Amino acid sequence: MKAIVQTKYGSPEVLELHDIEKPTPKDDEVLIKVRASSINAAEWYGMTGLPIARLGKGLFKPKNTRLGADYSGIVEAVGKDRTDFKVGDEVFGARTGAYAEYVCVKNIIIPKPKNISFEEAASVPTAAITALQGLRDFGKIQAGQKVLINGASGGVGHFAIQIAKAFDTEVTAVCSTKNVEIARSFGADYVVDYAKENFTLSNKKYDLILDVSGTHSWSEYKRVLNPNANFVIVGAPKGTPVIGPLAHVIRVKVVSWRASQKVSFFIAKFNKEDMNLLKEMLETGKVKPFVEKVYPFEKIADAMRRFGQGHVQGKIVITM
Repeated sequence: MKAIVQTKYGSPEVLELHDIEKPTPKDDEVLIKVRASSINAAEWYGMTGLPIARLGKGLFKPKNTRLGADYSGIVEAVGKDRTDFKVGDEVFGARTGAYAEYVCVKNIIIPKPKNISFEEAASVPTAAITALQGLRDFGKIQAGQKVLINGASGGVGHFAIQIAKAFDTEVTAVCSTKNVEIARSFGADYVVDYAKENFTLSNKKYDLILDVSGTHSWSEYKRVLNPNANFVIVGAPKGTPVIGPLAHVIRVKVVSWRASQKVSFFIAKFNKEDMNLLKEMLETGKVKPFVEKVYPFEKIADAMRRFGQGHVQGKIVITM
């Protein structure tokens, strides 16, 4: 089978399309013929080799040469101990090494909603579960609250708008001029064009801010947070050459340690319960994925370059 292999760190050109052995499912696994996958920040930093990321991934070259997590596809074979899926089922989920024609999956495999495409399904897992856990588990979102999403038109942001609305909150989306209308189409009650207005200078106060872009200092954010509000960091600028976006996270955590507001940073964890909840939201139309562009497998370097340029509307998807 064909798979994307990375033997060194660097620009998108380090990603190579190789022929490797097709996996065989173990007794408790399911073999998926992958139809689509998507790009997230994790793949970008894994590819470029941010110094702090190399501590776990490999200091001089990647220990794991495979990239990708999100997938959608069709069940091709099942292990003898699996009775929950059958050949031909359409599924989606997450599994390391998803940039490949086939993957074997044990845990994070969910029936694909019939009302969305394989491309849309592949855009969901990492970004949507990050938005869900950021808002619910760390943001403690409650009906009736005023919620602001800073960086609202990208992968995590566009899901966050819709999930926050599903919790019956008032949502303000912050994005660039070109994304104002699309943010409104996701259900935002108010949209702030950051090129024309600085939301941290307004008189409006928020119960929860989900910060995807990290464009302001803590003192600026604090001005528009209620005293017992939650501030959740899920993204940040590139930061320093050594620790990248973590520089912003560390800075905010240090200067906010005595604040009445709670500041959180987290890395999402996949689990079937949350994936099933997202499936229900997709099926009922409460959440609708938005895919900016679909690239064929062999054009993955172009897809990565587009991701690296920033300001992606929704998600970038790769088809196998």
